[in-house]
Amino acid sequence: MTKEEELFSGGVAVITGAGAGIGMGLARRCGAIGMTVVVTDIDAARAEAVAADIRAAGGKAEAIRVDVSRPEALDVLARQVFDRHGAVRLLVNNAGIETLGYTWEIPAARWEATLNVNIHGIVHGVRAFVPHMLRAGQEAWIANLSSIGAFGQMPTQTAYIMSKHAIQSFSECLYLEMQVAGAPIHVSAVVPGMVKTSIFDPEAGQGEKGMGEPESAARHRATMAHMMAAHGMDLDEACRRFLARIAAGEFWVDSQPEMTRQSLDARAAFLTEQTAPALNETTRQLLGLG
Repeated sequence: MTKEEELFSGGVAVITGAGAGIGMGLARRCGAIGMTVVVTDIDAARAEAVAADIRAAGGKAEAIRVDVSRPEALDVLARQVFDRHGAVRLLVNNAGIETLGYTWEIPAARWEATLNVNIHGIVHGVRAFVPHMLRAGQEAWIANLSSIGAFGQMPTQTAYIMSKHAIQSFSECLYLEMQVAGAPIHVSAVVPGMVKTSIFDPEAGQGEKGMGEPESAARHRATMAHMMAAHGMDLDEACRRFLARIAAGEFWVDSQPEMTRQSLDARAAFLTEQTAPALNETTRQLLGLG
């Protein structure tokens, strides 16, 4: 029996944005090790499809439509889950969207959606669930989706990058708050490197009317999608690694440690040397600058 099976089997996992991507992969892994999985997503059909796959494989899962950009929706979700199941052993604040384009070309509605989902969705996920976790008095785990992008810069991915910088610092402070409060809640920052998901698919950049990316983003999105398909880690393998390290109580939970180390080293050098931000060769290639 693995460590995650020992700790998590029989418990309840709540995963936001679990209708696709890393959320979906983590939901499947949680179901496979014997957890009851609450699959949430803004797209009810996608959430139900993932829950149905878990049930078809012999697991336990239910789907709930949740818009994490609305704090009150997360309050309702927390009450609903704790009333139904009594306790939550694992909360994964995963929901997030990628937004590309020059800062001044991204519509205001797209900016608001990106920040509300990527930052406020995680903050209010914690705010809504932690009081219930503390009242339950049981050991629990919270994993917040950060990113390798939390340690660098990428022009035209500014909205996403800044949101992940925010979530990394939020998770670091939350980890310390649990220590100060003496709470039996472990906190992890999940730092995916390059994992094969649908986050750069063309339709993900379209959004609803007035919420799409500028036309200039299409080329960068296509380049990133190609790179991810060619070089990304298999989704299920990445999620297996993530869950094992969350169960181990690690704060730093990444998919590709060498990639993380390179990013952290570069960030440390940037801060220590206090140089101006610069376009490195990889960034120039991604942006088609030669």
